[in-house]
Parts: sequence; structure tokens; C-alpha cells
Amino acid sequence: MNKKKIRLGPGVRLSMVVLAVVGIASLLAPLLAPYGPNEMGPAINQAPSAEHLFGTDSMGRDLLTRILYGGRASLCIGLLAAAISTGIAMIYGSLSGMSRRWVDRGLMGFADLMLSVPQILIVVFLQAIFGKSGYLSLALSIGVTGWMAMARIIRNEVRRIRETDYVTAARMMGGSFGYILRKHLLPGFLPAVLYAAVSSIGAAMMTEATLSFMGLGLPVAEVSWGSLLSDSQNALLSGSWWIILIPGIVLIGTLIAIAALGEQVRKGNTRLHSNL
Repeated sequence: MNKKKIRLGPGVRLSMVVLAVVGIASLLAPLLAPYGPNEMGPAINQAPSAEHLFGTDSMGRDLLTRILYGGRASLCIGLLAAAISTGIAMIYGSLSGMSRRWVDRGLMGFADLMLSVPQILIVVFLQAIFGKSGYLSLALSIGVTGWMAMARIIRNEVRRIRETDYVTAARMMGGSFGYILRKHLLPGFLPAVLYAAVSSIGAAMMTEATLSFMGLGLPVAEVSWGSLLSDSQNALLSGSWWIILIPGIVLIGTLIAIAALGEQVRKGNTRLHSNL
């Protein structure tokens, strides 16, 4: 039996290195950061120098330190929100795909209705209900509003898999929905949904950055990459380009790396399931 070897291009390898460096640096922020995340100093709006490699902000806080700690928040929210949305999509899409046609239409109709409403509006509404913002509430708000497109992908895969002999046999023998999902459906649609799952991490991080930029994200005491970018207006007025440019490069570079990794997952899945 011939096994197809998936080759990683230089762009994908670079993306993996970038994500590894960002992840490790953020995880080890307390050890790597030269200052505290909210520690103020006399150097206000100081350009990058030997003492402050990424410069300081308008309150004298070290930008490198805040980027390291901000990465912990952004990555944590992105991963947790992606896990929540993927879990909901797997259950919802599988249930829709295994149901009768009229139930399937109703479930997909509700998903399409949710897709028609801008996600940011629903997230803001949920944040107002939760009250005080935090890692968990923000990730939950983003996760429960970002599953619809993935659920449709899973539903289409389940509709295809449900006609196979082994799924039909399991249903005839009285197998429960949970058993069929765990034993037969999940191995079948998991490769197809990995791309959407990886991409949802970047989408969740972008949503968090947007909320923080609007002042609706984490509390002031908590730092994220989005909250760093929220200082852009004051930075433009004071000419402190590094406050905008450096966090922006870190955020965009991480999002591009996640997108490249997701695209590689999609291509790898296509090659493994292709007979060409």
C-alpha cells in the first residue's frame, strides 16, 4: 500500500516556526518579560532602544513586556473560542446530517439565520449579558457565535457518510446517536473540518482584537494584542509609530501563520483523499 507523503513548503515551515516562537514566548512571558505588564516608568513614549527594545507607551510601560503578556490573552481566547465553536459545530452538524429532511432543513435554516447577523453584534449583546469581561466570558461569547459555517461543512460530510454500509448497520442494530457520532461519523468528517477549526482560531483572535479596539474587550488591567492596538489614536497624535506598528506586525504575522497552517491542513487532507 502506497502512502502519500505530504511535503511542507518553506512558507508552511516558516509559519510553524513563527507560531512556535509566539506560543513559547507568550507562555514564558513571566520569565522573559523584563518588566511587569502594568509597570510604569519615567520613559514615556520612548522609541525602541537598548533599555526598551520595542519602546514604551504613553504611560511608560514596556511594549515588549505587554506584547508577551498580550499574546497569552489573545492565544488563550483564540484557542478556547475555537474549541467551543468546533464542539458545538460537531454536535449540531452531526445532528442535522443524521436527522430527517424536515428537521435538517429547520436546523440549517436556523444556522443560516444566525449567519445573516453580524457576529460582532451578537458578541457585544452576550458580553452585555455576562457583565464583567474576562477570558472565559469573551471566549464563550465568540465561540457560541462562530460555529455556523463549520456546522454546515460537518452536516454535508455527515449526509455523505450516513449512506455508508457501516453507519446503516449501526443504526439498524439500535446504535445511539452518541455511539454513531463517536465511532463512525467523527473519524469520517474530522479531516475535512480540521481546516475550519484551525482557521477559527485566527478568526476568534481577530474578533477579540476588534472588541478590544472598540473598548469592549478585556478589562483595562488585562492586556491583549487588541488592547495594545486600541492606543493607536493617541499614538498617531503623539507620533509614536512603534506603539501601532510593532503590535500590528505581531498580530498580523500570527494570523497569517495560522491561515497558512490551516491551508496546509486543507491541502494535506485533499491529497490524502485523492486518487489522482
